[in-house]
Amino acid sequence: QVQLVESGGGLVQAGGSLRLSCAASGRTLSSYLMGWFRQAPGKEREFVAAIRWSVRSTWYADSVKGRFTISGDNAKNAVYLQMNSLKPEDTAVYYCAADRGVYTTNPNSYDYWGQGTQITVSS
Repeated sequence: QVQLVESGGGLVQAGGSLRLSCAASGRTLSSYLMGWFRQAPGKEREFVAAIRWSVRSTWYADSVKGRFTISGDNAKNAVYLQMNSLKPEDTAVYYCAADRGVYTTNPNSYDYWGQGTQITVSS
């Protein structure tokens, strides 16, 4: 069992930056595929980024590539999402998730989820 807790959300102006953190307990995250997803009101949950840092692999949605960076800290058992050049369309609840399987962008494949943290980007 893995427990995930996100933090770092908030309100930011367009062009600004935020850093989300996902702290885990129960298992070592380095053995999991760790993903960040987001869900805006009235929309489906969508893939943002993923990392399997045991093999130094990262993946990004086209919409955030070049602006967001996912990273992991094995010592702290945490995953981060650095978000730069934020846009109003990035406004959503952001979720951290863990998957015991292979790389996937399908949220239904992820086994564990955090409670989410709200990001609001004002124009």
